[in-house]
Amino acid sequence: MKPFVNIAFDKAINDYLASKDKPNSLLYNSFLVVVVRLLINIYGEADIINPFKTNNESALDSNLMRFGAKDEEIINLKRLIDGYLQIEKKNNASVKREINPYFVEVQKCIIDLFNLKRINFTYSDEDIKEFFDLLYTPGTSDYLRISENFRNTEDPYEIAEYYKEAMQIPVKEEKKEDKDLLGFDVYKLFNVSIADLSKMENEDVNKLNKEIYESLDIKENAINKDYLLGEKIKELKRERNLITTGNGYVDILLVMGIIITTIMVISIFGIMVF
Repeated sequence: MKPFVNIAFDKAINDYLASKDKPNSLLYNSFLVVVVRLLINIYGEADIINPFKTNNESALDSNLMRFGAKDEEIINLKRLIDGYLQIEKKNNASVKREINPYFVEVQKCIIDLFNLKRINFTYSDEDIKEFFDLLYTPGTSDYLRISENFRNTEDPYEIAEYYKEAMQIPVKEEKKEDKDLLGFDVYKLFNVSIADLSKMENEDVNKLNKEIYESLDIKENAINKDYLLGEKIKELKRERNLITTGNGYVDILLVMGIIITTIMVISIFGIMVF
């Protein structure tokens, strides 16, 4: 049967499935299995294991690119994993062991994938801590990973430093939608200050705007509503007879109350007329 992705990737997932219930085993803490565990930390087990079970490499690729990775990055990851196994086979057949260069490169590639998720999407502190501990660094909690790190690197701190640099890239803040504000002179007439507006959510501002339009008898979907609002505000400024408490939030409630009362009066008047 054709291996899933390549021999190394197929072996990695098979070894993971065979050892996942034995967390202290050598197999579960072997490099290729740890690679699978790192990917599961990023994408979740289903996104890695289900494509294997259905022999759907395209689904795996789609899952691995979910957080913004490019196609060539995924192709490179597969190549690096396969390269690692090839060097290990040579080492196992030789008296003299050579440092496996793919050991570091695979981890760097996975750190890049991890960082795409960390920067652009939600990543819990607990999962981030687990991801770092799975890496082969002098500070990992597993002595087998510590030993393997010293055996396969010229600089045992290389991965830790690469991770540290990756973590310097700040998380993208969610862009907040700008508030759809009326002129501040409008809010001032209703005794709503800039400070009050800054504390309000977009939804609350939109609701307030709607109530202001309705209180001034202006249809919010009117084509010339801005002109009508301007004229009403000029008129109100001349009259200077708005009720105010001196507190913006209380005045908002007052405005709402006046509006509701006005609507009720109009409704009652309509019933009396008709």
